[in-house]
Amino acid sequence: MNLLSYILLTAVNESNPDVFFKPENFVFNLKYMGIGMLVIFVIIGIIMLATILLNRLFSK
Repeated sequence: MNLLSYILLTAVNESNPDVFFKPENFVFNLKYMGIGMLVIFVIIGIIMLATILLNRLFSK
């Protein structure tokens, strides 16, 4: 075992035991990230449409 891997393993073992990393959780969370991005896209679209509508209503 080289020095770098020893340092990394020691740092991981001394960290909070409640914190853990499961790569498969990233795949499960893609659904929620996609929904969040879709909601942001829809809200930006609503803001753009409201701006266009207000510009047409109050332009001279």
